[in-house]
Amino acid sequence: MKKITRRQALGIGTGAVTALGLTACSSSSASAPVAKASGASSAPVSIPTGGIDEVYEGRRIQITLGPGGHHGVGAPTVKIDGNELHLMGNADGSWVTVVNHYETFPDPIAAARAAVRGLQGAELAPFVAKEVQL
Repeated sequence: MKKITRRQALGIGTGAVTALGLTACSSSSASAPVAKASGASSAPVSIPTGGIDEVYEGRRIQITLGPGGHHGVGAPTVKIDGNELHLMGNADGSWVTVVNHYETFPDPIAAARAAVRGLQGAELAPFVAKEVQL
C-alpha cells in the first residue's frame, strides 16, 4: 500500500479548509448585517462655496474648491496643517487619499478626517506632482 506524503496531506488539508472557508463566506455574506461606525453618515456632505476650515483632533483641515470642472466647480484641494493631501475621486462619487487608499469615503471631508486619524500625529509629506517624460 502506498503511503501519502506530507506534501500531499498538506495540499489536501489546505484545499479542504479553503473550500470550507469559501462556503462559509458565501452563505453568511448575503444575510450578515453591515456594521457602521457610530456617528458616521453614508450621505455625502457638500462643501460650501467658500470652502471648509476646521480643526479636527488638533490638526487644521482646509478644503477649497478649484475653478473649472464639468459643473463649473473643480476638484477640491485638501490641506492638513498647510500640506496638501492628495485626494482622488472615484467613478462612483467616493473619494480615496494617499494616506489610506484602500478605503473609500463618501466626501472629501470624511476622507480628510480619516487621513488625520491615519497619520496618528505624523506630519503629512508634501505632495509633489512629477511630470512623466515619454
